[in-house]
Amino acid sequence: MENVPPPAEELAILDRELVQLDARRSQLLARRAWLLAVLQPPAAPAPAARPFAAPPIAASPREASPTEASPPSVQNLLLTLGGILLTIAAIAFTLVSWGHLGIGGRSLVLGAVTIAALAAPVALLRRGLASTAESLAGLGLVLMVLDSYALHVVALPDTGGLAYSSVASAVLAALWAAYGLSLNRLRIPLPVAVLTAQLPLPLWALTASAGAPSLEWALLATAALDVAAALWAKPAGVRGIATAGAAATGGWALLIGGVQSVTADSPLDAVAPAVLLVAAAGVALCAALRSPSAAAPSSAVAGLATIAGIGGVARAAVPEGWSVLGYLLCAVGLLGLVRVGVPQRLRPGLISAAGVVHAIAALWTLPLVALTLVGPLTGLDDIWSGTPADARGALGAPLPESGLTAAPLVLLILAAALTAAGSTAHPTDRPVAAADAAATPHPEGAPTPQGPPAGAWPGWAPHVGGPPAPRGDRRAAALTAAAALAWAGLFVLPPALDLSHAATVTIHLLVTAAALLLAVRPARATAAVALACALSGAVSVAVLSLATRPATFTVLGTLTVALAVSAAASRAGRAVQAILACAATGFATALVGALAAAADLPPHQVAPAILAVPAAVALIAARLGRHPVALPMECTGAAAGLLAVALAGEDRPTLALVLALGGVIAAGTAVRAERRPAAGYLGAVLFVLATWVRLAASDVSVPEAYTLPVTVPALAVGLLRRRRDPEASSWTAYGPGLAATLLPSLVAAWGDQHWLRPLLLGVAALAVTLAGARLRLQSLLVLGGAVLALDALHELAPYVVQVVGALPRWLPPALAGLLLLAVGATYEQRLRDARRLRDALGRMH
Repeated sequence: MENVPPPAEELAILDRELVQLDARRSQLLARRAWLLAVLQPPAAPAPAARPFAAPPIAASPREASPTEASPPSVQNLLLTLGGILLTIAAIAFTLVSWGHLGIGGRSLVLGAVTIAALAAPVALLRRGLASTAESLAGLGLVLMVLDSYALHVVALPDTGGLAYSSVASAVLAALWAAYGLSLNRLRIPLPVAVLTAQLPLPLWALTASAGAPSLEWALLATAALDVAAALWAKPAGVRGIATAGAAATGGWALLIGGVQSVTADSPLDAVAPAVLLVAAAGVALCAALRSPSAAAPSSAVAGLATIAGIGGVARAAVPEGWSVLGYLLCAVGLLGLVRVGVPQRLRPGLISAAGVVHAIAALWTLPLVALTLVGPLTGLDDIWSGTPADARGALGAPLPESGLTAAPLVLLILAAALTAAGSTAHPTDRPVAAADAAATPHPEGAPTPQGPPAGAWPGWAPHVGGPPAPRGDRRAAALTAAAALAWAGLFVLPPALDLSHAATVTIHLLVTAAALLLAVRPARATAAVALACALSGAVSVAVLSLATRPATFTVLGTLTVALAVSAAASRAGRAVQAILACAATGFATALVGALAAAADLPPHQVAPAILAVPAAVALIAARLGRHPVALPMECTGAAAGLLAVALAGEDRPTLALVLALGGVIAAGTAVRAERRPAAGYLGAVLFVLATWVRLAASDVSVPEAYTLPVTVPALAVGLLRRRRDPEASSWTAYGPGLAATLLPSLVAAWGDQHWLRPLLLGVAALAVTLAGARLRLQSLLVLGGAVLALDALHELAPYVVQVVGALPRWLPPALAGLLLLAVGATYEQRLRDARRLRDALGRMH
């Protein structure tokens, strides 16, 4: 209980606290002022007062107002506009007024104006007018172009346009470069000189005159000059333009050389483009060695150019279809060169170039691998028709002749390369021992260990520029990809060599078994890829074996045993183990079906044999108990049971037998406590369905004679259970017994033309419904109400149809609209009623 003071005393307390707060605030403000004074920089000493100093003049409001544009920007704008106008005037004079002057006047005017425009920046730079000097220098450069044009028109009209343009652009580039170097404060001449230098050699090549180089070599030489300018020039603008020029001209040279190499008809014809590509690679390597920022892309271009050049010669020397192998071997050789010893700066780009070629080679083999896997599916419509002539005939699709034999070799070489990459340290790996040594403190004065650690890869260097990917992950990825490629190479080997059908099936089985051995290992990534390869190969070889009965039984039996053993011995995790177990169940189902079909049994008689698989799975799952693999296996077994039901659907007696056997399997599974709820319901449903199907198959017109003897004891058992366990669900106690009679009777009533059966069924359903409402039992209320409603609908349907036919056509839509309006107006109330009904049903047993 709180002690609250009187109002007068409380007011006095508040006044005292406010006074204390005011005092504290004054102290804090004083402290703040002192801190601001301490932090304020000291004022500069005032200049000594001069005698007779004039008083300061206050700035006028006009001078104090901010300007809309700063003086430098206005100056640059004016100079740019002036230079543009002068350039336009010079061009107009040269093109329009040129013919009105004599040769002397022409030379005098253009020469004087050009010299004046080029000489003026010298004086302007001395006075510090750099912007004006830039404008006049740009005008002078344009005038020099006009001078060269005028010289061609007047003095050299018979000279070829391309040849003259080549010489003129070379002279202009040299003059502008000299001009820019002499006046290094000007920013325009040198970039323009570099840009103009892109033209002379290509234009000379286009003249096709004697002694002129080919276009690709002219472009490559221009690219080499650009690389030199980009490496050794100081102005940033010059380096940027030179880099862009090198990329453009070098790219065109590489493109032309690559096309020539690919289209060469003989090794001798492929030598010239190979020399060009190797020379381009040398230029790119020079750029990579001299520029750290361009090392990776330049070395990658060099690697691709080298592979394209040497591989082009190999392509022209080997038969058609083996060219990819030639390029791949060049890429492998490049990787070997990187491993032997290459500057650290070049390694990432060269490795990337080789990786691109490896990826292209893998993509080239992909169609053959896919066709080998899915080709056997074309023979599903002609099972057990006889042994195919060879492996290619078994695929059922035409295979390309070119490159067919080379594809397995390409895949195996790729696998070997990735295996070597995964088993060898990457150049950017930092060994753990070195990292630990670097992190270990050394005594003061003790020398720090230098150089690579013992056993390190030659050329080892610490990784710079961020943490590298873990070596273990990279090694696992490489080995996983190698395993997949090796599997693909061995899998396409039989059709590539055109082996016999028996040899093809044997090799595919062995390759699948090898993939299963990898799938059961603890390595997670490798296990997943190996599992995918094994399962796809298993399906393919299983379909391939359907050509003959012995092959089918042998392959399906072998796969079933191999998958089951792999599932039992797997150490790759529960998921892999479950997938293997489910696959074994599926192949066992196929084996049982094949054995039954071999006896020339019709499909509905094969169905009971299929149920042997769910029965065996139920026994194995009971042995496994709560093992995580048990549930997936049981689901696969249930799928086999559904297949049996589908096969037996054409024959009602067999269907009833299959349903009853399925109920027995479910009842046996329900013995286990963890499966009792689901399996118990499933068994009851299957038994009831089997009974109904059996009655329908026997053309029974009075099903109640057979269902009531089952319903009465079932209800008695349910009543006894409810007495022992009042919390037991009414669906478990009474649901099966009621459904055993009500549902078949409802089906019979819908097909009965008389009134007695629907009347008796309605009375019985009404009694069940009232009993459910009275005893608050959900199963009685729902089953009885549903059967009563459907029975009433059946009886009232003819009269409803007659009434609807007698009504005007517009009345049903109007009534439907009124109903929708009423429901919409009372929507919230209807929702509350539905919730109350749901809650009421939920509270029932």
